Amino acid sequence: MALLRSGLLIAAFTVSALWAPALSITRYSIPEEMEEGSFVANLATDLGLDVRSMVQRKAKLDVIHSKNYLDINKESGELVIREKIDRESICMTKTASCFLKMDVILENPIRIFNIELEIMDINDNAPVFRRKTIYLDVSEATPPGERFSLTNAVDADVGANTIKTYYLSESKYFSVDIQTGSDGSKYVDLVLNGDLDRETDAVHHLILTAADGGVPPRSGTASIIINVLDINDNAPQFSRDVFQVTVAENSGAGTVVLTLNATDLDQGTNAELLYSYTLYTSEKTQELFSLDRHSGEIKVKGAIDFEETPTFEMHIQARDQGSTPLLGNCKVTVSVTDLNDNYPELTVKSLKSAVAENTPVGTLIAVVSVGDRDSGDNGEVELALSQREMLPFALNRSSEGYFKLLVSRPLDREVESKYEITLKVRDKGTPPLTESETFTLEIHDINDNAPAFPQSFYTIHVMENNLPGALLTSLSALDPDLNENQYLVYFIVEKEIANTSMSMLFSINPENGDLYALKTFDFEREREYLFHIEARDSGVPPLSTNVTVHIIVMDQNDNTPVIVSPWRAQGSVVEQVIPRSTDKGHLVAKVIAIDADSEQNGRVTYQLLQISDASLFSLDQYNGEIRTARMFSYRDPRHQRLVVVAKDNGNPALSTTVTIKISTVEHSTAFSETTELPLEYDVFTDLNLYLVVGLGAVSFLLLITILVIIVLKCQKPKPKALKIPPPNRNSVISRNSMISQRSSTIADSTLISSDAYWYSLFLAETRKGKVVVRQPIIPKGAGYFVSSIPRSIGPSETTESRASTLEYSK
Repeated sequence: MALLRSGLLIAAFTVSALWAPALSITRYSIPEEMEEGSFVANLATDLGLDVRSMVQRKAKLDVIHSKNYLDINKESGELVIREKIDRESICMTKTASCFLKMDVILENPIRIFNIELEIMDINDNAPVFRRKTIYLDVSEATPPGERFSLTNAVDADVGANTIKTYYLSESKYFSVDIQTGSDGSKYVDLVLNGDLDRETDAVHHLILTAADGGVPPRSGTASIIINVLDINDNAPQFSRDVFQVTVAENSGAGTVVLTLNATDLDQGTNAELLYSYTLYTSEKTQELFSLDRHSGEIKVKGAIDFEETPTFEMHIQARDQGSTPLLGNCKVTVSVTDLNDNYPELTVKSLKSAVAENTPVGTLIAVVSVGDRDSGDNGEVELALSQREMLPFALNRSSEGYFKLLVSRPLDREVESKYEITLKVRDKGTPPLTESETFTLEIHDINDNAPAFPQSFYTIHVMENNLPGALLTSLSALDPDLNENQYLVYFIVEKEIANTSMSMLFSINPENGDLYALKTFDFEREREYLFHIEARDSGVPPLSTNVTVHIIVMDQNDNTPVIVSPWRAQGSVVEQVIPRSTDKGHLVAKVIAIDADSEQNGRVTYQLLQISDASLFSLDQYNGEIRTARMFSYRDPRHQRLVVVAKDNGNPALSTTVTIKISTVEHSTAFSETTELPLEYDVFTDLNLYLVVGLGAVSFLLLITILVIIVLKCQKPKPKALKIPPPNRNSVISRNSMISQRSSTIADSTLISSDAYWYSLFLAETRKGKVVVRQPIIPKGAGYFVSSIPRSIGPSETTESRASTLEYSK
C-alpha cells in the first residue's frame, strides 16, 4: 500500500507539472485516507512564491463546495492534510475521477491560484451482499444446467478496486456463472450441474464469495441455503424425541438456545419443513423464546428469570410443505442456570423509633429478616451492622433468616442523641451483591444529670452603700438534659446571720439566676456574707446542685473622723490653760480622732488649719500631739487660738475640726474651767464599791492639799508626783467581733483602741494638773461600747464626776 501511494504521488506530481502551463490550474493527486498532517505538495515552490511572503500576504485556502480537508503551512509553504479524506463521501457516484477544487488566495496584492486535487480511490471497502442468507428451493427433478439468479454484492470502490469476480463454495451439484452488465457491474447466477438426490442431500448450504480487484483484494460472503424438494411420502423426523438444554438466566435477546433440524426423506416441497410450537407449549414460554419456522433455531426473546421459572418445556412440530403436510414432534426442556442477579432482601420489623437513654442492655430494638431469591451460594446471605464498634448495638441470630438488633452498651443521650443505624446484607455470589437499609433511632432524655455551675465557689465584691435591688451577679448553671429536665429554678438556701434570714438580704431570680441585694450594706456593721444557692431542675425526681457564694462588702469612705479628745460640747471651743513658763516641747493638748472606716479610709492625720502664732506651737500629724515650739515671751498674747483639722485618707477625704483656745497663766495654781460630768454607774458592784472608797480617800487627800495651797497663797507649789493607779480596762466591742482587726489598723496613726485612747486622755489631763473625765461625742452607729470608771487622781479642783458611757446605737 505504501508503494502504491508513493507511485500515485509521483504520477500525480508529474501530471500536474505537465498540465500547469497549459491550463493555469495546478493539479495534484493523492490517495484517500491519508493521515492528518501528511504532505501533499510544496505550494511555495510550485506556485513560484517566496515562503516568507505567504505569511506576510496572509495566504489562505478556500475549498469550493466541500469541507476544508487541507491546510497551508505558512512557514514552510506546504499543503498538508488537515483531516482524513474519504473519496466515497466526496464523490458518491461511481465515477472514475474525483476532484477537490480550491483556491489559494494571497493578499497585498490579491492573487488567486486555482488548484484541483484529485482523490484517488484505494481499496478501503469490501464487497457487501444485501442479503446475508439466500434461500432457494430446488426440486429434486430439476434438470442440470438450470440457472438461479442470486443477489449480487456491491462495492463502494471504483475501478480495479470494485467487484471483480464471485466464488462459490465447493459443490458437486452447483456452480456460479458471472455476467457483466453494460456499466461493468458483475452479476452472478447459480447453475445446477448435476441431478439432485433429496434422500442423499436434502439441503445444500453454499457460501457465495464476492472479491474485488484491489491489492490486496477484499471480499464479502453470503450464505445460500438450497432445499431439495421431493414428493411428500415421509414425515419429518427429529434426531431425538426429547432435547435437554441449559441457558443462563438474563441471557440477552437473540441468544441461540437450540437449533432443531428435523429430517424428511421426501423430495422437493415435501421435504421443506416449517417449525412451530404446538398447543402444549405455554404462552409464557412462547413469549420468552422465539422459534425460527424455517431453520428451527430457538432463541431467547424475553427476560429469563430463574427465580420465576427455573425450567421450560417446549413442544415443537416440524411440518413439511407437501400438499398433504406431514408432521414430526419433539420436546425441548430448557433448564435455566441461576445467576447472582437478585440483590439480597432485608426487612426491618418491630422497629422502635425511639428509646429512653436508661434502656437496659439487651433491649430489643428491631427484628430483621434477610433472604435472597437466588440459589446456592448466590442465595446465601450475611447480615452485618455498619460501624459496629462505634455503635452500642449488636446483632444476634434468632432463627434461620432472622436476626435481633439489641442494645449492647448503656446509652447516654448527652453523648449521642440519635443513631443512624445501617444494616448491610451481602450474598456469597460472584461478584457478591449487597443491600442496605438505614433507619434512625432517637434517644429520649431522662433526668440523669444534675445542674452544674461553672464554679463551685463564687466570690463577689460589693461596695457598701449600694442601692437596694442592685444586680450583684448572674449565677447560671448548665444541665445537659432536655425539656423539663433542663429547666432550672434557683433558690437561696436559707441561713440566718445575726437573726436575719438570707432571703431578707438577698434575692435571686428563679429563672435566670440573677442575684440581687435587697438592702444597703454597711461595711462597718457586716463585712461579709457566706451562703449557698441551689439550682434545681424540673425533672421527676428533680436533681439539684449547690454553689457557695461569698459576698465581700468593700469599705467606702462614708464616715467622718470624730474627735474624742480633747472633749468639747457640740460646737464649743476647747479651752486649755498652761503656765506661761512652759518649756519648749511641752505637751499642750493631744487631739485624738477615730474613724469607723477601714484601711486608708480610716487612717487619720492631723493638720493645723488656723493658728495665732505658727512659731509658738507644733502639731504631730500622726499622733495629734500639740506641743510648744518655743518658750513664751512677754510679747506673746495670753490667749492663743488653734484650729486643728483631723482628715482621713479616703477619696474624697473627710475631715472634722476642733478649735482649741489656749490661755497662759503666771503660776500653775490656775486651772481651766472645765465642765465636770458626774460619773454614773450602771450597776453597783463590789468593784464599784472599792473604787468609791478609793475615790473618797483620794478626795480627802485633795482637800488637804487645797488647804495647804490656800495657806501658802503666793508660794508656787511644786507638783507632786502622782501615783497613778493602773487605768481601768475599757472595752470596745464590735457587733461582728472584728474590732480587734479594726483597732490594729487604725491604732497606727490615731491610737483609738479603748485602752490607748483613755490612757492617753488620762495622761494629757494629768499633766495639766487636773483629773477630769469628759464625755466624748461618738458618731451614731460607730459600733463601739466605751465605759470608764472614775478614780482618784491627785489634786483637783473638782471632786464631782460621773460615769461616761459610749454604746452602739441600735
